[in-house]
Amino acid sequence: MRGYNIWRPIMLIAVALLTRSLVTNLCILFGMTPDSASSVAVVAMVIAALIMYRRFTNHRR
Repeated sequence: MRGYNIWRPIMLIAVALLTRSLVTNLCILFGMTPDSASSVAVVAMVIAALIMYRRFTNHRR
């Protein structure tokens, strides 16, 4: 556990959840149905999580 950083997974989860809630609210605000907005938000959440994960792993090398 020497090189493990506890903040990286917490930040990854926080960014993913905040992205999901923001995209859901924006999509509903622009008139999408809640089911469609939720689907778009999940895709945005996965993309945000992948981007954050790549940034974390690139700085480690």
